[in-house]
Amino acid sequence: MKAVFISFNQSYYEQVVAILDRNHYRGFTFWEEVQGRGSENGEPHYGSHAWPTLNSAMLVMTEESRVGKLLSHLRALDKKTEAQGLRAFVWNVEQSI
Repeated sequence: MKAVFISFNQSYYEQVVAILDRNHYRGFTFWEEVQGRGSENGEPHYGSHAWPTLNSAMLVMTEESRVGKLLSHLRALDKKTEAQGLRAFVWNVEQSI
């Protein structure tokens, strides 16, 4: 089992959920407002007067064999408007209940 952590500009919410729905990724946890900034480029997302945008985040649980397909869809979405910001990271899930 893998956990895919996705951090994205709030404007991407509907598109990210649509990717999950169309491809039958059911289990996820969603955080509506998270703050941060990218390690390479892009503007901070702090929800402040100077930096008003915010990010959201999801943790998607899926089988290892399905991770590549999910990342491919997310990468395509990110390429459409790279300045918005979307990142995904894959973690091993060693145990769960």
